[in-house]
Amino acid sequence: MGKRASGSRVNWQKGIEILSNDSPPDFKIGICGLGTVGGGTLNLLRENADEIGMRLGRKITVSHVATRTPKPELTAGVATTSSDPFAVVADPEVQLVVETMGGYEPAFEVIRQSLANGKHVVTANKALIAERGNELFAVAQASNVCLAYESSVAGGIPIIKALREGLAANRINWLAGIINGTGNFILTEMTQKSRQFNDVLKQAQELGYAEADPTFDVEGIDAAHKLTIMASIAFGIPLQFDKTYTEGISQITPEDIDYADELGYRIKHLGIARLSEKGVEMRVHPTLLSKSRLLARVNGVGNAILVHGNAVGSTLYSGPGAGAGPTASSVVADIIDIARQAESGVKRPICPGLGYLQTHEGLEVLPISEIETEYYLRIPAVDKVGVMAKISNVLTAKDISIDAVIQKEPTSESVPIVILTHDVVERKLNEAIAALEELDEVTGKIMRIRVEPFHGVQN
Repeated sequence: MGKRASGSRVNWQKGIEILSNDSPPDFKIGICGLGTVGGGTLNLLRENADEIGMRLGRKITVSHVATRTPKPELTAGVATTSSDPFAVVADPEVQLVVETMGGYEPAFEVIRQSLANGKHVVTANKALIAERGNELFAVAQASNVCLAYESSVAGGIPIIKALREGLAANRINWLAGIINGTGNFILTEMTQKSRQFNDVLKQAQELGYAEADPTFDVEGIDAAHKLTIMASIAFGIPLQFDKTYTEGISQITPEDIDYADELGYRIKHLGIARLSEKGVEMRVHPTLLSKSRLLARVNGVGNAILVHGNAVGSTLYSGPGAGAGPTASSVVADIIDIARQAESGVKRPICPGLGYLQTHEGLEVLPISEIETEYYLRIPAVDKVGVMAKISNVLTAKDISIDAVIQKEPTSESVPIVILTHDVVERKLNEAIAALEELDEVTGKIMRIRVEPFHGVQN
């Protein structure tokens, strides 16, 4: 090993001294909302203040906090505290506003007024970005300020930066992800312990993974917000939450999980966005995944997103999708990025709202009836000769071919027939299901779960 160059340590120390002596004034921020994420952000900025200062070349100071629940132990040292978030918006000292209140109002107006006043904004509010982000990005652009939202999707996983920066040279073909930890916890427990949905949901609520009203999590709305944001960045289209197909996991049974396992699959609640010749698919629903896939092995409250680019191929991003520390990590990363640009003195900050300076024209979001994939069907039928033949005839008439069949010994007058199909357009499958349910031999509603084969993908 060669000798270290003489004086290198002294030069390094001088560099730190120069940084300390010549660093610009503190970058001052205000935080609106001091709950889990807001409190985590304030704590992280304090805990890692020296490290952040060395990376940025200046200090970040929280100069104003607005919270309806005073927390003196947390806000000690903050110059101004108030109960009014609009006081933060109006504070001339504040250069950047962190919105961690959640909900739609007054969060929307806090963000809008901050941007209009020339203040940058960092938010963790996925619902607000997905449903009203187009309006807010227009205000940010007109005011030459940034609206950043890394923490709104997948907590501590830097998927927004990966899509906007790390994969910027690629045409994104598709992405698929487990993007709601509550739903993933429930399906993991149902899979590993053969438990019923309602039983596991109650446990998730007791553990704090699910809210008292779990609708957003278990019916896929939370995941649809996140998928809407990722699809907009990946494909360069406006936010279109109202066109994202959403289906929850409340109808999944341990029997479906067992049949899927026998066929070589796991059931996961996926958000899938795909660019095809027909248009853009945006859909959230229970999905059969081969047990060999890495996504199929993401358990508990973890999140993971698989992204396929035309140059890089497939890349996987996984980690904690929620919690004070992981989410605050993403909030502070956005603050640092914006502070760097402010320090550089750019007149127009480089943070296009959705990753594209221009949106793609003519890319329509496909209705779920036009997507094409494989399917799992569980058909309740009477146990008599010729039933399978009748079912096969209906499927054949709709040009639907069968890949696999499971038919167990009957334990009652009705027996489930489980079928995996090859690729078929959902519109045709819907017609086939309607025809099957008209048969006298079919005794109830047919359970349909989409299958995601990820053709040609190694992981």
